[in-house]
Amino acid sequence: MAKKIVAVVAIICLVAGISLLLFPVVSNFCGTQIANSITTEFDVRAENVVDDGKTFEQAEKDGEVDKEGYPINVNGNRTSNNPVVYKLELDRLYSDSVSYNENLKINQSMLLKDSSAYEAASLDLSKYGIFDGIYGYVSAPSIGIKLPIYLGASNLNMSYGAAHMTCTSLPIGGESTNTVIAGHTGYVGRIFFDNLRNLKIGDTVTLTNYWENLDYKVVRTEVKKPEDSQNVFISEDKDLLTMFTCIDNGKGGFDRYYVVCERAQ
Repeated sequence: MAKKIVAVVAIICLVAGISLLLFPVVSNFCGTQIANSITTEFDVRAENVVDDGKTFEQAEKDGEVDKEGYPINVNGNRTSNNPVVYKLELDRLYSDSVSYNENLKINQSMLLKDSSAYEAASLDLSKYGIFDGIYGYVSAPSIGIKLPIYLGASNLNMSYGAAHMTCTSLPIGGESTNTVIAGHTGYVGRIFFDNLRNLKIGDTVTLTNYWENLDYKVVRTEVKKPEDSQNVFISEDKDLLTMFTCIDNGKGGFDRYYVVCERAQ
């Protein structure tokens, strides 16, 4: 009996050990699949923008969509797994995004004095008929990154994907803009910005939004102290994308690893 108990315990330990070894691989694979699914759904939605002269509010009132933007039939049942967005709403979102970025050119330094300002969403996407909080996505083929972008660099948003840092330029490009995106490293079960340090000078990083794809080239990488925030500011006449994540400083704390990319004018 004792031998049988020992054998059973040994088998349990072996299975547990294998499970522990496989967990990061399986979990990261699942995380990657989830991110790919989300970005694919975004592409489908962007390619099927409804241009019928209606807003989300009007379509909901007419019984065409539910409160989350999913198409419904006369019985109120969803007829698609993808919510829809309306051109009128996207036109307004783009206009408001441009205005937001223009305001930053004048007031960014003042706005960033509030250390918590970067966490709240720069725009409330639900007011434009977008209810999943996704503005677009960032992709870097050379390191396998493809992550949805949520507005507001809160811990909650960074637990789902990449997060746009409020009080920096929204990801629509343009002269004198700097879109700053934060992402976790070492997050259990998901690969976010873990591979950011593998980006090389000249690699392409793309921002995809509802209107276009914006290609940037990596121009420099830097390690900075948390209090050194110079890389988040706008550089006059430049169209920049800045990504950063936390890295171990070897002293029990964290530094910031920055990848700065520039778009050709």
